[in-house]
Amino acid sequence: MRPLRIGVDARELLGDSTGVGRYLGELLRRWAVRPDADRRHFMLYAPEPLTLALPEGSATVRVIGSGRGTWWEQTHLRTAARRDRLDLFFAPAYTAPLGTGLPLALTIHDISFVAHPEWFRAGEGLRRRWLTRRGAGLASVIFTDSQFSRREIEQHLHVDPGLIEVIPPGAAAPRIGREPPLPPREPLVLFVGSLFNRRRLPDLIAAFALATRQRPEARLVIVGDNRTWPRQDLFAIAAAHGVSARTDFRSYIPDAELAALYARASVFGFLSEYEGFGLTPLEAMAAGVPPVVLDTEVAREVYGDAAIYVARGDIEGAARAIEGLLTDPAAAARVLDRAPAILARYSWEDAAARTLAHLERIVRQ
Repeated sequence: MRPLRIGVDARELLGDSTGVGRYLGELLRRWAVRPDADRRHFMLYAPEPLTLALPEGSATVRVIGSGRGTWWEQTHLRTAARRDRLDLFFAPAYTAPLGTGLPLALTIHDISFVAHPEWFRAGEGLRRRWLTRRGAGLASVIFTDSQFSRREIEQHLHVDPGLIEVIPPGAAAPRIGREPPLPPREPLVLFVGSLFNRRRLPDLIAAFALATRQRPEARLVIVGDNRTWPRQDLFAIAAAHGVSARTDFRSYIPDAELAALYARASVFGFLSEYEGFGLTPLEAMAAGVPPVVLDTEVAREVYGDAAIYVARGDIEGAARAIEGLLTDPAAAARVLDRAPAILARYSWEDAAARTLAHLERIVRQ
Protein backbone atom coordinates (compact mmCIF):
# COMPACT_ATOMS: atom_id res chain seq x y z
CA MET A 1 0.00 0.00 0.00
CA ARG A 2 1.45 3.37 -0.99
CA PRO A 3 2.07 6.00 1.72
CA LEU A 4 -0.59 8.59 2.41
CA ARG A 5 0.31 11.70 0.42
CA ILE A 6 -0.26 14.86 2.46
CA GLY A 7 0.15 18.24 0.80
CA VAL A 8 1.28 21.12 3.01
CA ASP A 9 1.43 24.85 2.38
CA ALA A 10 4.97 25.42 3.65
CA ARG A 11 5.38 29.15 2.97
CA GLU A 12 5.57 29.94 6.67
CA LEU A 13 8.85 28.01 6.89
CA LEU A 14 10.58 30.55 4.66
CA GLY A 15 12.79 33.21 6.20
CA ASP A 16 12.77 33.90 9.93
CA SER A 17 10.74 31.24 11.69
CA THR A 18 8.15 32.81 13.99
CA GLY A 19 4.54 32.13 14.93
CA VAL A 20 2.95 29.86 12.35
CA GLY A 21 6.34 28.87 10.97
CA ARG A 22 7.38 27.59 14.37
CA TYR A 23 4.05 25.74 14.70
CA LEU A 24 4.41 23.99 11.34
CA GLY A 25 8.08 23.18 11.82
CA GLU A 26 7.47 21.58 15.23
CA LEU A 27 4.70 19.39 13.80
CA LEU A 28 6.67 18.29 10.73
CA ARG A 29 9.78 17.39 12.71
CA ARG A 30 7.76 15.12 14.96
CA TRP A 31 5.74 13.53 12.17
CA ALA A 32 8.94 12.73 10.28
CA VAL A 33 10.48 10.65 13.11
CA ARG A 34 7.46 8.61 14.16
CA PRO A 35 7.96 4.83 14.14
CA ASP A 36 5.27 4.59 11.45
CA ALA A 37 6.64 7.49 9.38
CA ASP A 38 6.82 5.31 6.26
CA ARG A 39 3.00 5.23 6.19
CA ARG A 40 2.83 8.81 4.95
CA HIS A 41 4.74 11.21 2.73
CA PHE A 42 4.57 14.99 2.96
CA MET A 43 4.61 17.20 -0.11
CA LEU A 44 5.81 20.62 1.05
CA TYR A 45 4.95 23.45 -1.34
CA ALA A 46 6.78 26.78 -1.30
CA PRO A 47 7.83 29.45 -3.77
CA GLU A 48 11.47 29.20 -2.61
CA PRO A 49 13.74 26.42 -1.29
CA LEU A 50 13.24 25.50 2.37
CA THR A 51 15.95 25.17 5.01
CA LEU A 52 13.95 22.86 7.33
CA ALA A 53 15.91 19.63 7.82
CA LEU A 54 13.80 16.45 7.83
CA PRO A 55 14.84 12.78 7.57
CA GLU A 56 15.49 11.63 4.03
CA GLY A 57 12.41 10.22 2.36
CA SER A 58 9.89 11.73 4.77
CA ALA A 59 9.04 14.73 2.61
CA THR A 60 9.41 16.19 -0.85
CA VAL A 61 9.83 19.94 -1.25
CA ARG A 62 8.12 21.32 -4.35
CA VAL A 63 9.36 24.80 -5.29
CA ILE A 64 6.64 26.27 -7.48
CA GLY A 65 5.88 29.69 -8.93
CA SER A 66 6.99 32.93 -7.35
CA GLY A 67 5.69 35.30 -4.71
CA ARG A 68 4.24 34.35 -1.33
CA GLY A 69 0.78 35.88 -1.36
CA THR A 70 -2.78 35.06 -2.30
CA TRP A 71 -2.06 34.90 -6.04
CA TRP A 72 0.57 32.20 -5.48
CA GLU A 73 -1.78 30.30 -3.15
CA GLN A 74 -4.77 30.36 -5.49
CA THR A 75 -2.88 29.69 -8.73
CA HIS A 76 0.48 27.90 -8.43
CA LEU A 77 -0.34 26.07 -5.20
CA ARG A 78 -3.85 25.04 -6.26
CA THR A 79 -2.61 23.74 -9.61
CA ALA A 80 0.19 21.71 -8.00
CA ALA A 81 -2.10 20.27 -5.33
CA ARG A 82 -4.62 19.13 -7.94
CA ARG A 83 -1.91 17.60 -10.13
CA ASP A 84 0.14 15.71 -7.55
CA ARG A 85 -2.32 12.94 -6.62
CA LEU A 86 -2.57 14.02 -2.99
CA ASP A 87 -4.85 12.34 -0.49
CA LEU A 88 -5.47 15.51 1.54
CA PHE A 89 -4.19 19.03 2.02
CA PHE A 90 -3.05 20.72 5.26
CA ALA A 91 -3.11 24.53 5.39
CA PRO A 92 -1.50 25.71 8.66
CA ALA A 93 -2.05 29.46 8.31
CA TYR A 94 -5.69 30.61 8.10
CA THR A 95 -6.25 30.23 4.33
CA ALA A 96 -6.00 27.46 1.74
CA PRO A 97 -6.05 26.96 -2.03
CA LEU A 98 -9.71 26.74 -3.02
CA GLY A 99 -11.16 24.25 -5.45
CA THR A 100 -8.60 21.45 -5.08
CA GLY A 101 -11.29 18.80 -4.57
CA LEU A 102 -9.20 17.35 -1.72
CA PRO A 103 -10.11 16.80 1.93
CA LEU A 104 -8.88 19.97 3.64
CA ALA A 105 -7.47 20.47 7.13
CA LEU A 106 -7.23 24.16 8.00
CA THR A 107 -5.65 25.79 11.06
CA ILE A 108 -7.19 29.10 12.15
CA HIS A 109 -5.10 30.38 15.03
CA ASP A 110 -7.29 33.40 15.69
CA ILE A 111 -9.81 35.57 13.84
CA SER A 112 -8.67 39.02 14.87
CA PHE A 113 -9.29 40.21 11.29
CA VAL A 114 -12.97 39.26 11.67
CA ALA A 115 -13.55 40.18 15.32
CA HIS A 116 -11.60 43.46 15.06
CA PRO A 117 -11.52 44.67 11.44
CA GLU A 118 -10.40 48.09 12.66
CA TRP A 119 -6.94 46.63 13.29
CA PHE A 120 -6.36 45.91 9.59
CA ARG A 121 -6.03 47.87 6.38
CA ALA A 122 -9.29 47.69 4.47
CA GLY A 123 -7.98 45.59 1.60
CA GLU A 124 -6.00 43.20 3.78
CA GLY A 125 -8.89 42.66 6.17
CA LEU A 126 -11.38 42.05 3.36
CA ARG A 127 -9.05 39.54 1.66
CA ARG A 128 -8.35 37.63 4.86
CA ARG A 129 -11.99 37.52 5.92
CA TRP A 130 -13.19 36.27 2.51
CA LEU A 131 -10.50 33.61 2.12
CA THR A 132 -10.77 32.35 5.69
CA ARG A 133 -14.55 32.06 5.47
CA ARG A 134 -14.31 30.20 2.16
CA GLY A 135 -11.62 27.88 3.48
CA ALA A 136 -13.55 27.18 6.67
CA GLY A 137 -16.61 26.35 4.59
CA LEU A 138 -14.64 23.75 2.62
CA ALA A 139 -12.64 22.25 5.49
CA SER A 140 -13.19 18.73 6.77
CA VAL A 141 -11.51 19.73 10.03
CA ILE A 142 -10.56 23.10 11.50
CA PHE A 143 -7.75 23.22 14.05
CA THR A 144 -7.41 26.05 16.53
CA ASP A 145 -5.27 26.68 19.60
CA SER A 146 -7.66 27.52 22.44
CA GLN A 147 -11.24 27.27 23.63
CA PHE A 148 -11.40 31.05 23.30
CA SER A 149 -10.58 30.83 19.60
CA ARG A 150 -13.07 28.01 19.18
CA ARG A 151 -15.84 30.25 20.51
CA GLU A 152 -14.68 33.11 18.29
CA ILE A 153 -14.74 30.87 15.19
CA GLU A 154 -18.18 29.52 16.04
CA GLN A 155 -19.53 33.02 16.64
CA HIS A 156 -18.05 34.83 13.66
CA LEU A 157 -17.54 32.17 10.97
CA HIS A 158 -20.71 30.16 11.70
CA VAL A 159 -19.15 26.79 10.95
CA ASP A 160 -20.35 23.44 12.25
CA PRO A 161 -18.93 23.20 15.81
CA GLY A 162 -18.28 19.51 15.20
CA LEU A 163 -15.59 20.42 12.66
CA ILE A 164 -13.48 22.38 15.16
CA GLU A 165 -10.68 20.67 17.08
CA VAL A 166 -8.85 22.55 19.84
CA ILE A 167 -5.22 21.38 19.89
CA PRO A 168 -2.92 23.69 21.87
CA PRO A 169 0.68 24.03 20.72
CA GLY A 170 3.60 22.89 22.81
CA ALA A 171 5.61 25.20 25.02
CA ALA A 172 9.33 25.03 25.60
CA ALA A 173 12.04 27.62 26.03
CA PRO A 174 14.53 27.97 23.17
CA ARG A 175 17.78 26.15 23.90
CA ILE A 176 20.62 28.34 25.07
CA GLY A 177 23.18 26.25 23.20
CA ARG A 178 25.58 25.76 26.12
CA GLU A 179 25.73 23.89 29.38
CA PRO A 180 24.96 25.52 32.76
CA PRO A 181 25.91 27.52 34.71
CA LEU A 182 23.50 29.99 33.17
CA PRO A 183 24.18 33.74 33.34
CA PRO A 184 22.73 35.57 36.36
CA ARG A 185 19.38 37.31 36.02
CA GLU A 186 19.54 40.99 35.14
CA PRO A 187 17.07 43.86 35.62
CA LEU A 188 15.88 43.16 32.10
CA VAL A 189 12.26 43.30 30.91
CA LEU A 190 11.64 41.30 27.74
CA PHE A 191 8.93 41.22 25.06
CA VAL A 192 8.98 38.69 22.21
CA GLY A 193 6.45 38.55 19.38
CA SER A 194 5.43 40.39 16.23
CA LEU A 195 4.55 44.00 17.03
CA PHE A 196 0.83 44.63 16.54
CA ASN A 197 -1.26 47.51 17.90
CA ARG A 198 -3.30 45.05 19.96
CA ARG A 199 -0.15 44.10 21.86
CA ARG A 200 -0.01 47.61 23.32
CA LEU A 201 3.75 48.17 23.17
CA PRO A 202 3.34 51.89 24.03
CA ASP A 203 1.75 50.80 27.32
CA LEU A 204 4.63 48.41 28.03
CA ILE A 205 7.19 51.15 27.34
CA ALA A 206 5.31 53.58 29.61
CA ALA A 207 5.03 50.98 32.39
CA PHE A 208 8.73 50.13 32.11
CA ALA A 209 9.67 53.81 32.36
CA LEU A 210 7.50 54.24 35.45
CA ALA A 211 8.69 51.01 37.09
CA THR A 212 12.39 51.75 36.67
CA ARG A 213 12.65 55.43 37.58
CA GLN A 214 15.00 54.42 40.39
CA ARG A 215 16.70 51.66 38.37
CA PRO A 216 18.77 53.35 35.65
CA GLU A 217 20.54 50.04 34.98
CA ALA A 218 17.28 48.32 33.98
CA ARG A 219 16.71 47.60 30.29
CA LEU A 220 13.73 46.81 28.06
CA VAL A 221 14.30 44.53 25.06
CA ILE A 222 11.56 44.27 22.43
CA VAL A 223 12.04 41.49 19.88
CA GLY A 224 9.71 41.37 16.89
CA ASP A 225 8.97 42.78 13.47
CA ASN A 226 6.97 46.02 13.58
CA ARG A 227 3.66 45.21 11.86
CA THR A 228 1.61 47.89 13.58
CA TRP A 229 -1.18 49.63 11.68
CA PRO A 230 -1.67 52.51 11.98
CA ARG A 231 2.10 52.55 12.27
CA GLN A 232 3.46 53.18 15.75
CA ASP A 233 6.81 54.93 16.08
CA LEU A 234 7.99 52.98 19.10
CA PHE A 235 11.44 54.59 19.04
CA ALA A 236 9.80 58.00 19.44
CA ILE A 237 7.54 56.68 22.21
CA ALA A 238 10.55 55.35 24.11
CA ALA A 239 12.27 58.71 23.70
CA ALA A 240 9.18 60.57 24.94
CA HIS A 241 9.29 58.47 28.12
CA GLY A 242 13.01 59.08 28.55
CA VAL A 243 14.03 55.44 28.11
CA SER A 244 15.28 55.30 24.52
CA ALA A 245 18.85 54.69 25.73
CA ARG A 246 17.60 51.77 27.83
CA THR A 247 15.29 50.22 25.22
CA ASP A 248 16.57 47.86 22.54
CA PHE A 249 14.47 46.98 19.48
CA ARG A 250 15.34 43.84 17.54
CA SER A 251 13.22 42.75 14.58
CA TYR A 252 14.45 39.15 14.82
CA ILE A 253 17.13 37.14 16.59
CA PRO A 254 18.05 33.46 16.18
CA ASP A 255 16.98 30.92 18.77
CA ALA A 256 20.34 30.68 20.56
CA GLU A 257 20.47 34.44 21.11
CA LEU A 258 16.81 34.49 22.11
CA ALA A 259 17.47 31.73 24.63
CA ALA A 260 20.27 33.80 26.13
CA LEU A 261 17.88 36.74 26.51
CA TYR A 262 15.32 34.53 28.26
CA ALA A 263 18.09 33.28 30.56
CA ARG A 264 19.04 36.84 31.54
CA ALA A 265 15.58 38.41 31.82
CA SER A 266 13.74 38.96 35.08
CA VAL A 267 10.31 39.95 33.69
CA PHE A 268 8.38 39.13 30.53
CA GLY A 269 5.89 41.80 29.49
CA PHE A 270 3.01 40.89 27.19
CA LEU A 271 0.14 43.38 27.44
CA SER A 272 -1.86 41.98 24.52
CA GLU A 273 -5.60 42.58 24.46
CA TYR A 274 -6.35 39.85 21.89
CA GLU A 275 -4.66 36.54 21.11
CA GLY A 276 -5.73 33.19 19.78
CA PHE A 277 -3.28 31.65 22.23
CA GLY A 278 -0.12 33.65 22.97
CA LEU A 279 2.88 31.32 23.00
CA THR A 280 5.82 33.49 24.05
CA PRO A 281 4.73 34.05 27.69
CA LEU A 282 4.69 30.26 28.06
CA GLU A 283 8.19 30.07 26.59
CA ALA A 284 9.21 32.70 29.13
CA MET A 285 7.73 30.61 31.96
CA ALA A 286 9.64 27.58 30.71
CA ALA A 287 12.82 29.67 30.81
CA GLY A 288 12.14 30.83 34.38
CA VAL A 289 10.87 34.31 33.55
CA PRO A 290 7.60 35.38 35.24
CA PRO A 291 5.16 36.99 32.78
CA VAL A 292 3.08 40.13 33.27
CA VAL A 293 0.07 39.92 30.94
CA LEU A 294 -3.16 41.71 30.23
CA ASP A 295 -6.17 40.25 32.03
CA THR A 296 -8.13 38.70 29.14
CA GLU A 297 -10.26 35.61 28.74
CA VAL A 298 -7.68 33.79 26.64
CA ALA A 299 -4.80 34.76 28.93
CA ARG A 300 -6.62 33.25 31.92
CA GLU A 301 -7.28 30.09 29.90
CA VAL A 302 -3.68 29.67 28.73
CA TYR A 303 -1.51 30.95 31.61
CA GLY A 304 -3.72 30.07 34.57
CA ASP A 305 -2.26 31.23 37.88
CA ALA A 306 1.33 31.34 36.62
CA ALA A 307 1.24 34.98 35.52
CA ILE A 308 0.58 38.41 36.98
CA TYR A 309 -2.50 40.03 35.42
CA VAL A 310 -3.12 43.72 34.87
CA ALA A 311 -6.14 45.53 33.48
CA ARG A 312 -6.24 47.03 30.01
CA GLY A 313 -4.82 50.55 30.09
CA ASP A 314 -3.62 50.28 33.70
CA ILE A 315 -0.10 51.62 33.21
CA GLU A 316 0.46 52.12 36.95
CA GLY A 317 -0.68 48.57 37.69
CA ALA A 318 1.66 47.17 35.05
CA ALA A 319 4.49 49.29 36.45
CA ARG A 320 3.87 47.97 39.97
CA ALA A 321 3.93 44.40 38.70
CA ILE A 322 7.18 44.95 36.79
CA GLU A 323 8.81 46.77 39.69
CA GLY A 324 7.76 44.05 42.13
CA LEU A 325 9.27 41.29 40.03
CA LEU A 326 12.48 43.26 39.51
CA THR A 327 12.97 44.01 43.21
CA ASP A 328 11.47 41.01 45.04
CA PRO A 329 12.85 37.56 44.14
CA ALA A 330 10.22 35.95 46.36
CA ALA A 331 7.43 37.46 44.26
CA ALA A 332 8.96 36.01 41.11
CA ALA A 333 9.41 32.64 42.83
CA ARG A 334 5.74 32.52 43.83
CA VAL A 335 4.68 32.95 40.20
CA LEU A 336 7.21 30.47 38.85
CA ASP A 337 6.31 27.84 41.45
CA ARG A 338 2.96 27.56 39.68
CA ALA A 339 4.47 27.34 36.19
CA PRO A 340 5.23 23.58 35.97
CA ALA A 341 1.56 22.62 36.34
CA ILE A 342 0.62 25.06 33.59
CA LEU A 343 3.42 24.03 31.24
CA ALA A 344 2.48 20.36 31.65
CA ARG A 345 -0.68 21.09 29.63
CA TYR A 346 1.30 21.91 26.49
CA SER A 347 3.27 19.32 24.56
CA TRP A 348 4.46 19.42 20.95
CA GLU A 349 4.44 15.62 20.92
CA ASP A 350 0.79 15.57 21.91
CA ALA A 351 -0.09 18.35 19.46
CA ALA A 352 1.63 16.51 16.61
CA ALA A 353 -0.01 13.16 17.41
CA ARG A 354 -3.51 14.60 17.75
CA THR A 355 -3.22 16.72 14.62
CA LEU A 356 -1.95 13.79 12.55
CA ALA A 357 -4.77 11.56 13.81
CA HIS A 358 -7.33 14.03 12.49
CA LEU A 359 -5.51 14.39 9.16
CA GLU A 360 -5.72 10.64 8.66
CA ARG A 361 -9.33 10.54 9.86
CA ILE A 362 -10.61 12.95 7.24
CA VAL A 363 -9.16 10.79 4.47
CA ARG A 364 -11.15 7.80 5.74
CA GLN A 365 -14.44 9.71 5.94
